[in-house]
Amino acid sequence: MELAVIQSKIYEFRGHKVMLDRDLAEIYGVETRALNQAVKRNIDRFPEDFMFQLSDIEFQNWKSQIVITNSIVMGIRNKPHAFTELGVAMLSSVLHSKTAIQINMGIMRAFVAIRQLVSNPSIDKVTKLHLEVKELKEYIEEVFADYNDINEDTRIQLELINQSLAELQMQKRITDEPRKRIGYI
Repeated sequence: MELAVIQSKIYEFRGHKVMLDRDLAEIYGVETRALNQAVKRNIDRFPEDFMFQLSDIEFQNWKSQIVITNSIVMGIRNKPHAFTELGVAMLSSVLHSKTAIQINMGIMRAFVAIRQLVSNPSIDKVTKLHLEVKELKEYIEEVFADYNDINEDTRIQLELINQSLAELQMQKRITDEPRKRIGYI
């Protein structure tokens, strides 16, 4: 069974990543009733940190997540049992089949992959895009700061040029006395 399919059947309840009995039964190719009977016969192997039954509220929330309209038709009459990673590992010793052992290894790999994703989140496209936009924004701010500095420098130089021109015009006016005409009148 594909890792992605198994990962899609891993839920979080009470702060634990778990798989529900009906999903495990489907993966192992047995009826949910048979899986639960095997667990009940070996209940000493499944303490609270290996397996627990969903509360009424958890069950209702889970049902609303998967949009089940008629739970009796879907075969859900009782609240499902949730198996933690340790509980799933213990199931292979209870079910006693080569298929169960092979599937159990795939499930363990799925739990490990999810744990790695949680501890080392990869940079997804949105995060990468966010970082690129942030870098671009910082670059544009630097360019505008440089542009404003150039504008300020240019403005100061233009003011100095205008001031120099004004001074030259004043000097010309002062030195421009009416000249004597040369030639015949």
